[in-house]
Amino acid sequence: MATKPPTKHHTFIIEHLDPELEAWQALEYKCIYRECHATNCKFILSGLADADAVRQHLDLPSESLQQQSVESIYATSEARAKVCLLDPKAEKDISPEDGDLFDAFLFGGILGDDPPRGTAILVVTYEDRTSELRSKGFPGRRLGPEQMTTDTAARVTRIVVQERKRLEEISFIDRPDIELPAATNADGSKVPSESVSMPFKYVKGADGKPIMPEGMLQLLVDDMDKGIEDLL
Repeated sequence: MATKPPTKHHTFIIEHLDPELEAWQALEYKCIYRECHATNCKFILSGLADADAVRQHLDLPSESLQQQSVESIYATSEARAKVCLLDPKAEKDISPEDGDLFDAFLFGGILGDDPPRGTAILVVTYEDRTSELRSKGFPGRRLGPEQMTTDTAARVTRIVVQERKRLEEISFIDRPDIELPAATNADGSKVPSESVSMPFKYVKGADGKPIMPEGMLQLLVDDMDKGIEDLL
């Protein structure tokens, strides 16, 4: 028997744990906002040190940008019980039924078992923060063991709880080699195209390619003089 579609619109919450807003993060956040808006879901970027500066950079509505922590937004145990923490150490994988059980989905830590983006200090920060949220009463669900970008994690969650597909029904591409568009030198000559191996799992698009935020390929081209580790 077919699973009933959800009767409520969900909130997707991204905790911004970095002290600054990197270019790749801005692309991911704007992508998540657009996809949430298109599906009548709410998007919140929480824990911002300077919400006004981020608002100017991202051009998102003020209600999507919060300086409050998620503990302040959801201050009671009853409220937190309705917020699902995407947690690689959770006992259960996310399922379509969670769309009925939870009102909001929180992304605030490492979404996989590979080394995440950033320095070792930032890795510890993410791990500690996820553990902290877990201990404060936010129930968890897994997205699988592979490392995902934040926009991919939000996309997968939306597909499961809004489109009612199970994780095993979603088509993925794991660690794809991305062919980058050819760059142009200052004299107008073309730089030979290159490919870069992305250490993440992506949703496969209708064109058979990994779904990535608009502008991400160009950002990779612009930063070809850096290593992929430096960019991510």
